[in-house]
Amino acid sequence: MSSTLTVPAHVRFDQAIELTQAFLLQLKKYELTSSQIQEFVANLVQTANGARGFFVTYLTAPDPICDDPQPEIITALHAHPEITADLLVKNIAMSTAQQLYHQRRNDLDMVASSATVAARTTKIIQQLNLSQIQDLCRELVNTIETGNGSYQEFLTRWGYDDEQKRAISQAVSSLGI
Repeated sequence: MSSTLTVPAHVRFDQAIELTQAFLLQLKKYELTSSQIQEFVANLVQTANGARGFFVTYLTAPDPICDDPQPEIITALHAHPEITADLLVKNIAMSTAQQLYHQRRNDLDMVASSATVAARTTKIIQQLNLSQIQDLCRELVNTIETGNGSYQEFLTRWGYDDEQKRAISQAVSSLGI
């Protein structure tokens, strides 16, 4: 099997999204070997743009193949823990806060979509079991509890209210890591 998926050295965010969409199509059709899966994901998540594009596509894809990440994907994410840890912690925070936002608007489809992202992110976090994720989760909860810390800019930028922050804190604390 040969894959046509090549990650440019300076992959742009939009390129990473397109590459991940093509990857998921090949994955679904069983056109990739284990080593191709691992190599592609590792190459893509070695940069912030690549990792952001991968996660935004993988976590939101309508395909159930993304509900249970292949072991090769988990192994590949281990290759770049500093980038993946930060994005995963932010993804669990954002998807949790978005569930509340959509509930308030009575948009049940979007509530379900945000819940899917949260569940997928949680599954990846638990399977990765990285100390970096544990540390960042503690920092996020501390920032929420004290009102200042390394995640304050993130929380302020997205305008999360107290209820959303409590939900984020509970979601992060319940990860079991």
